[in-house]
Formats: sequence, C-alpha cells, structure tokens
Amino acid sequence: MKRRSILTALALVIVITVALVGCASSPAPTTSTPPPATSAPATTSAAATSAPPTSSQPASSPAVPPAPIKLKYADQNPDTGWEGSQAALPWLKQITDATNGRVQFETYFAQTLFKGTDSWESVKNGVADMAWMFHGYWANLTPLADVISLPMMPFKSAEQASGIFWQLYEKYPSIREQFKDNHVLITWASQSYFLITTKKHVKTESDWNGLKIRVTAGPPIEMAKLLGAVPVSMGMPETYLNLQKGVIDGMLAPWEAMLSFKQYEVVKYYTYAPIVTVYFTQAMNNAKWNSLPDDVKQQIESVSGLKGSTFWGKNMFDTAVVAGRDLVQKQGIEMVEYTVPDDELAKWSAKAAKPLWDSWVKAQTAAGHPEAQEILDTTLNLIETYNPQ
Repeated sequence: MKRRSILTALALVIVITVALVGCASSPAPTTSTPPPATSAPATTSAAATSAPPTSSQPASSPAVPPAPIKLKYADQNPDTGWEGSQAALPWLKQITDATNGRVQFETYFAQTLFKGTDSWESVKNGVADMAWMFHGYWANLTPLADVISLPMMPFKSAEQASGIFWQLYEKYPSIREQFKDNHVLITWASQSYFLITTKKHVKTESDWNGLKIRVTAGPPIEMAKLLGAVPVSMGMPETYLNLQKGVIDGMLAPWEAMLSFKQYEVVKYYTYAPIVTVYFTQAMNNAKWNSLPDDVKQQIESVSGLKGSTFWGKNMFDTAVVAGRDLVQKQGIEMVEYTVPDDELAKWSAKAAKPLWDSWVKAQTAAGHPEAQEILDTTLNLIETYNPQ
C-alpha cells in the first residue's frame, strides 16, 4: 500500500514536469491589431488623418524652362552713337521682350567683329548671326531695291521711305530673290542725304565740278558724275579723317551719321537738298534663322516687318535732324547753311535725276526684270499715298 502511494506520487511529478516543459517551449501568441493607445495626445489622431495618401508613382518634376538662345549681333556704329542708342539697342530689347527673355544678344558694336563693308558676307558665312547692313556699300548686290536710291526721289521722311521699302520687298518676289543669301527681318531707308563740304560751298550745278565727294554705291555714283563731281567710295567710319586730311572735299550725309561720327567738327558748309536716299536691312544668317523654334520666329517677326522698318527709319533718322543741328550750335561750331531753291534743284534733277530713273528702268528690264517700270511707278505712287502715321 505504501509502495503504491510512492509510485502514484512519482507519476504525478512526471506529469507535472512534462506539462511545464511543454508550456515553456510553446511560442507566445501574436496579433495584427495592436492594443489601443490610450495615452496618445488628441493631436496625434488628427495629424494622422491629415497626412497625404501615399502613392507608388514618383512625384512629377517641375517644368524646365527652355534654354536661352544666344545670338551674336554686329553693328558698324558705336552703341553710344545715335543709331546705336536710339534704334539698335531699343530694337534688340524689343526682341528680347517679345520672346520673354528667351532670345539674348551678344553685341559687337563699332566694327569690333568685322567692318561694316563686310557685314553682308560675314553674316552669310556665319561670323555673326545678325547684323546691321548698309546696302550702299555693295553695288549691284540688290539692284532692284536701288529704286529707293534713285537721285532726288521725293520721300517725305525716313519713316515713310522705310515703310515703302518694306512694302516693295513684300510685293515683289524678284526683289526678295536678290536678298536671299541672308534672311531679312526689316528694311529701312534714310532721310534724304544733303551735302557737306570743307572748303567750298556748293550752291549751283557748276559748283560740283571737280569736287571729290564720298557717295554710296549704285545710282548716287552716276549722279555725282553727271553733276561733274568725282565720286569716292569708303566706309562711314573712315570719312572723318579723310575729310580732315583733304582726301575728300565733302560727302553726302544725314544728321544721324554726323551725330555718331562727328563730321561736323571738320566741315563748314551745308547744302540742303533732297539729293539721295539710301537703304539698309537687318538680316540674319539663313541657317541660324531656320534653326529657331517656330514660336520664337513669330515673336521676332512681331517686332520686325513693317513695324520694325518704320521704327528704324523714324528713330535712326527723323529724330536726329533737330538733335543734330542743336548739338552743333550748342558747341559753337560754325555752320554755313544754304537751301537749294526749287529752280536750281530742277536743273540738278533734269541733268542727274530723271535720266538715271530712265536708265535704271532700261538696265533692269534688259537684265530680265520687265517689272522694273512697275516697281518705279509703285514707289512714286506710294510716296503720294502712303502715310505711316
């Protein structure tokens, strides 16, 4: 009996031991829902509910603005001169503003990149992207446009002449064809050039005889010959020294040029007559123009064409007339002035203007442009009817 009690107790110990060992080796139970946090502040749940939802898609990057387009611009004249300060710099700013700053300019004024006489070929060859062009340097380059430079054409102002020139450029494909080596943005023309001389005052037709006069290429050369003068071609920046040294006796000039190059310091005599009007373009390298985005082209054109042309005519030339005379008078420099009367001017015209109009038409017709007479007639009609105001 005692032995049975001992065995029973021993068996009970074994059962209890096995049970304890099993409990120790069993893993603790887990749950996917944590117990509520009763001690968290009230703002914790609000912050959690206002947090933005997460997404597996990456956040979009901000739009990258297009890179600025740098254009290399060249100009014969100084940026501090009349043309530079009153026309070139304001117009370049108009382009920058019209393109919302996308087009920016690297400027080379005062022939620092190439001479004015080389500008057409230099832009054509990509030395500059855009440049100021004076077509009076290049005889026979654009002969149909020379209608603007026929002697004593009765333009009322540079602004009017500039608008007429652009309308001719737009209307006649044969004119545009002669400018095709570069992309023309605007065309403009001067006020009528008058005559300045150093030692002799020109008042009559005979006073021209033998004088060495700087003139521009094209019809003005033939006009000077018919009046008895010796025509001389040279760049505008070279005229001051050549007047001073007596290499030339005088030149045809507008007030704009004298404000920029100060020929008034070395001349004495002023002969006022509508002797000749000259013309200009702002043109771009064709490849550079073609590389521009279409929207940028449209923005540049919005301040070019007729609008830009009349802007240049007015700001470069018409506004310089009063400013030029005032400047010379304020500096106390002697000016001996003379306005050619109508009867004397009629003699000059009969000898050296109307004959050149006729010969220009004949020459252009013979060169394969039967529309030459129409171009001249259109020009004369626009002088009577077109008012840019």
